[in-house]
Amino acid sequence: MKAIILAGGSGTRLFPLSRNNYPKQFIELISGKSFFQDTVERFLTFLSPQDLLVSTRKDYAFLVKDQLEQIGVDNSRVSLVLEPSSRNTAPAIALAVRALLEEGASADEVVFVAPSDHFIRPKEAIKNLSVEVEEAAKAGYIVTFGIKPTKPETGYGYILLGEKVKGNVYRVERFVEKPNFEKALEYVSSGNYYWNSGMFAFTVETFTSELKRFAPEIYEVIFGGTFQEALERFDTLPDISIDYAVMEKTDRAAVILCDFVWSDVGCWDSIYDLLPKDSNGNVKDDKTFLLETKNSLVLNRDFEGDRLIVTVGLEDVMVVGTKDVTLVAKRGESQKVKEIVKALKADPEFARYAMTHPLVYRPWGHFIELGRGERYKIKRITVKPGGKLSYQMHYHRSEHWIVVKGTAKVTIGDQEMFVHENESVFIPKTTPHRLENPGKVPLEVIEVQVGEYLGEDDIVRFQDDYGRA
Repeated sequence: MKAIILAGGSGTRLFPLSRNNYPKQFIELISGKSFFQDTVERFLTFLSPQDLLVSTRKDYAFLVKDQLEQIGVDNSRVSLVLEPSSRNTAPAIALAVRALLEEGASADEVVFVAPSDHFIRPKEAIKNLSVEVEEAAKAGYIVTFGIKPTKPETGYGYILLGEKVKGNVYRVERFVEKPNFEKALEYVSSGNYYWNSGMFAFTVETFTSELKRFAPEIYEVIFGGTFQEALERFDTLPDISIDYAVMEKTDRAAVILCDFVWSDVGCWDSIYDLLPKDSNGNVKDDKTFLLETKNSLVLNRDFEGDRLIVTVGLEDVMVVGTKDVTLVAKRGESQKVKEIVKALKADPEFARYAMTHPLVYRPWGHFIELGRGERYKIKRITVKPGGKLSYQMHYHRSEHWIVVKGTAKVTIGDQEMFVHENESVFIPKTTPHRLENPGKVPLEVIEVQVGEYLGEDDIVRFQDDYGRA
């Protein structure tokens, strides 16, 4: 058995904590680990690291590798497929299946597919169903995981059960789009409808034959030539989900009935439902002070600052703060956050707030913006042991580096030097330079940029260990 973990989504519905460069699947909100890390550990209850394949965007490759390391998984044993662009789940799953074939998977290999941003408990939930799912997949079904509804949820699609196949496996009579409240109440009351979780299992042969039958344009691009050709032509594929491309058309769809705790964590209301409350029905975290506030979600995720969020006399509200954005909304309205993000992206003045999280990951480590003003920007840069930034220069800014932890190896032009804690260096405009961490502990540097233009695209790379030059 193999597992494909889909980790390429942008996660706009949990803005402002989730942004385009640091999306929902990689943030920690509930368990002390990210949703991606929880997903990996869930599959490792019955599979080995070499049985996992993560499908993600190129921009997230180093986030994937870092988060695997954080939970003690050797990332060299986990396969990684980099989607050339965002084309929804049908092309992404097809490309991942092709990658499994390139690695030697057989036609009768059973493959599990799961998003990386769902909440599931207990940890062994998928393992407990794996034998029954494997049997159904080998019988030629594409098995989806149906979740027993706990309330009339309008944010999920539903599955109408057909005839029983065996045990907890039923044929799918039909898939139903997200209903209004009255329809959702009717579905839950009937007992014949289950939530569509977006998780699947199938054999390679079943998936490829049904893809060829119902989405031949995707099949031809992904399986009609070499793997490299599939990557090169990936951008030409339609932006379509696996549900629309295959599942709603095939007569091989089956559903296994699941009775575990599940949420797609699709909005802040879902987070409120999942997290423990205080005696006033509030969900809150550190650096929050609530007075006469009830049934509210108040989260303060200012990673580097000392800001306090205070509420007085509020009820049924959501307040989510990061270093640069604070979202305030009524509970029950969080599905509209996606609309906020879309509007921000369309406004040149505010687009960066929707796209870029203050915490930015790079292959060598990460940085967080501490402050900015006219002609200056301040960052805290953390470089992993052995990590090095590219040998680069900037046309429009000079930089000051102040080491606050560790020892830095600094190259400025032809000169190399070691810079220790509480020491600093100055890099003039248009001067090639590089920052490295030769030590065994993380290197932390405060960077002060000064100039007429401080965009991240003012960079000329001459040499880079990560293929970006």
